[in-house]
Amino acid sequence: MPYSTLIFDLDGTLSDPAVGVIRCMNFALTSFDYSPLPEHEITQHIGPPLELTLGKLSGSEDKTHIAALAAKYRERYGELGFKENTLYPGIEHMLSSLRANGQRLGVCTSKLPSNAIKILECFKLIHYFEFVSGPATPQPKSQQLQELLATGSISEDALMIGDRAVDLQAAHSNSLKSAGVLWGYGDREELKVEGPTHLFASPEELTERLQR
Repeated sequence: MPYSTLIFDLDGTLSDPAVGVIRCMNFALTSFDYSPLPEHEITQHIGPPLELTLGKLSGSEDKTHIAALAAKYRERYGELGFKENTLYPGIEHMLSSLRANGQRLGVCTSKLPSNAIKILECFKLIHYFEFVSGPATPQPKSQQLQELLATGSISEDALMIGDRAVDLQAAHSNSLKSAGVLWGYGDREELKVEGPTHLFASPEELTERLQR
């Protein structure tokens, strides 16, 4: 098998978080007297770490203020937002097929690990994964992968799979191979610029090509 572990991003790769993200983002913003934003202004930022997104959407560079916005976002997300995810078609079959083929699977997400686990449990997917990596405090995904390598949770022949450039960049900064998926929030142009080892149009294509 070419890869020891397949590491999946969560938002935009396994599930579509748009409804929850939009509602939680506007909940946080309006709690601090910002005007609510239209959907398209928020969805284009799905993927990168929350604090980075809130800084851009609020226009603030004040880390204390951004942390307060993030806390308000997570207040709603931990209660309601995680339930507003939608599983992409074909994901459960993809994971089941990969595991049946003996493939080791993990998750690396910018979400709090507790929220990521809630989402995976909601969709009854948690049992497919050996680990779920998420930062307890703001941390770039590249550092998460670095720590997974340092602790032996993954090895250098793992594959990072995600829908945004930040996922592929995190892989490359750790000398890992990467795969972009085209059913999430990053388009072909964004992903191709990062030079991924693979580019998959559907979960079915991913399953077929990685089971060879």
